[in-house]
Amino acid sequence: MKTYKIAITTGDKKGIGKEITKKALDILKPDKKDILIIGEKVDCDYDFCPIEIEDNGTFCYESLKKACEFAKEGRIKAIVTSPVSKFELHKSGYNYNGQTEVIENFLDKTKKQAQMLFIADELKVMLLTRHLALKDVSFSIDDVVFKTNILNNFLKEKYKINSPKIALCALNPHAGEGGILGKEEIEILEPAVKILNKKGINITFPLSADSLFAKVGREYLNEQNLSYDAIIACYHDQGLCPIKALAFDKAINTTIGLNIIRTSPSSGTACDIAGKNIARAGSMIEAIKLALKLA
Repeated sequence: MKTYKIAITTGDKKGIGKEITKKALDILKPDKKDILIIGEKVDCDYDFCPIEIEDNGTFCYESLKKACEFAKEGRIKAIVTSPVSKFELHKSGYNYNGQTEVIENFLDKTKKQAQMLFIADELKVMLLTRHLALKDVSFSIDDVVFKTNILNNFLKEKYKINSPKIALCALNPHAGEGGILGKEEIEILEPAVKILNKKGINITFPLSADSLFAKVGREYLNEQNLSYDAIIACYHDQGLCPIKALAFDKAINTTIGLNIIRTSPSSGTACDIAGKNIARAGSMIEAIKLALKLA
């Protein structure tokens, strides 16, 4: 049975997946025995597993399914996913809010372990909640404790940080202003932090997200040591807006908490420029590099 370090899915047929995969592989030139491409044929000399399905959403789903099957068989150690349209998945009857959720379905039946962590060099931002309407964002004390444990263990195991320093974003502006602007900090986040601190996990009490990211952003841009090894954002845009603004071409979406690492570029499908050979491959390069490193 042939094994590889990573499998790369080519993503949405209408998108830039094939293009950025080829560009990244042409630049990185990884060992051919380490790479398997799943989906559409890419014009490069690496092993290839075709997914011969015409419907775009089904093609995307089956490509991810095949990668997960290889993972469960022990044939790959990491998955790199090219961008996929959530609309195309839904149009084909697959009601998932992203690729993380598809992978979670195949590799984490508990639906609890998989966490979304964005990485750009030393800057790391984990999302407490993922693809939700803003009105639906909610979490419990147990959620915060459980997910922070996963992040803390990942930083210790994969980055060899003995006692990771983690910053927790407040949900509300100004960390709720003592309950005036919301009580989630008092009723959920602060009690969770106390539990985590008792477990020996070095996490801050909830901090105003604007001030936190302004401080860490300046450190990142000035190439200084960052004050924190990772930041936990309460919802998608709270974490994604700053990290993409600071490091779009380096930011990588990483799924942690599973027995296999998954990385993905931070870009979308970019269907409007697909086929024009102008898509930037920086984030895909970083996604492949990190997958190979962590694998």
